[in-house]
Order: sequence, then C-alpha cells, then structure tokens
Amino acid sequence: MLTIATFNVNSLRVRMPHLTAWLKSAAPDVALLQEIKCLEEELPRMEIESLGYKVSAVGQKARHGVALLSRVPHKVELTALPGDGEDLEARYLEAIIDVPSPHGRPVRVASIYLPNGNPIDTEKFPYKLRWMDRLNRHARELLAREEIVVLGGDFNVSPTDEDVFDTVAMADDALCQPETRRRWRELCNIGYVDALRAFHPTGRHYTFWDYQGARWPRDEGLRIDHLMLSPQAADLLDAVGIDREPRKLERPSDHTPVWVRLAA
Repeated sequence: MLTIATFNVNSLRVRMPHLTAWLKSAAPDVALLQEIKCLEEELPRMEIESLGYKVSAVGQKARHGVALLSRVPHKVELTALPGDGEDLEARYLEAIIDVPSPHGRPVRVASIYLPNGNPIDTEKFPYKLRWMDRLNRHARELLAREEIVVLGGDFNVSPTDEDVFDTVAMADDALCQPETRRRWRELCNIGYVDALRAFHPTGRHYTFWDYQGARWPRDEGLRIDHLMLSPQAADLLDAVGIDREPRKLERPSDHTPVWVRLAA
C-alpha cells in the first residue's frame, strides 16, 4: 500500500509543530505540501528528515511555495508547470517516487498550488485560467505515458455547488466561477478521477475553513484541496479520506489534509 496526502500548511515554519505531529500520527508515505512560504534554504530539513522523510521543494519568499516529502527516494522531474517560462511563482513540483508498482510503471506525483484568482475583476483571474489551461495540457501529456499519476494540492477550485457552504456568499468568488469549473471538468473529462468523489459521489466534504466568521465551528467550509488520479492510479484506489484533526488545533492552517491509499 502507498498513502499519498496533500496538505496546504499555510506557512511551513509557523505550522511545523502541527506538521510534525501529523506526520507522526498519519505517517503518509508521500506528503504534498503547499504554501510553505519560505525559500528552499530556509526549510526545516533536519526536523523533517529526522522523521524519515526525504524533502524537495520549490520555495518563494513569504508566499506560495510547494514541497514533497517521501519516505522512499524520489527524483524531481519538474520544478515549474510547463508552458510559460516567464511565470516565476513557486506553484508546481513533480517527481517520480521510487516505489515498486504491480504494473511495472512508475508512480508520478505533483504538488500543486493553483492560483486563487481573486478578485475576479483583476488580472489575477485571467492568470488563474491560463494556469489551469497549462495544467490541463500538461496533465493530458502525462496521460499519454500511461503511468500511475497523482496530481495533488490546493487547486483553489470548488467543483460544484455541493463543495461550498453557501453558494450566494461564493457567487463572485474565483473558486466557483463557470470558467473555473469548466476547466476543472476538462481535467476530469480527459481521464482524471477526483479521488474523494470516487468514494463519496455526493455530500459535503470540506477541506478548508476560513479563519474569519467562525467558519470552522459552524462547519462552513469549502472543498478546494484535491487528489486527482490517472486511470492507472484510480484502478489502485483503496481508500480516501479527509483528516480534520489538524484543523482542530490551536493556530492551525485554514486547510486540512486529504489522503488516498493506493494498492501499489
């Protein structure tokens, strides 16, 4: 079995006590982190490596940033999403995980921090849509390799109205716009499987609760953190879940981990 989790930590150095506690309790084989908000040389490597994880990251000062932690060796293949050499924001990290596969194919994972896109009447929203177009093009290319692929992270997309606590409150939010959701459906239509919905086709299953407005105690959340599986990965899907425990802690991230277990 191979457990892969995604977790937007919302500042790695601030959340290190929570992250280390979660790594000890949940013990994922691979952890995809987003919003580490630090440069690579500032990573608390010794603390993470002492728990048995190898670390790779694409960092940025005080914002964005993605990382990959794995109990087994991995080889980084991409440190940026292809398609725009002028986009310098740290939002994408792709690697091959050195783990035996029953099909003899590699396990490829990516940690993704997709642009938020708000406010929608600024350049931030077109940037989000262009980024999603680039992601879909690359995701299509990965499918052609017929590998076990897991694209995980904070996609900043609530795919349907069932994934938001209040459709009226979110009507003007970039996470729920028709253009955003259309690109999400394209990712699904080319062959990727939304792991959570494979086991839970309906129902409200949130991964993010805003700090303001008492959203957490009221369970007024959003589902914006996802694990998207290639058909080869979906065939191996054994279990999926949302770990709400880290969100209950003092000074938590506003996100909580999502995980899948593959029979790999």
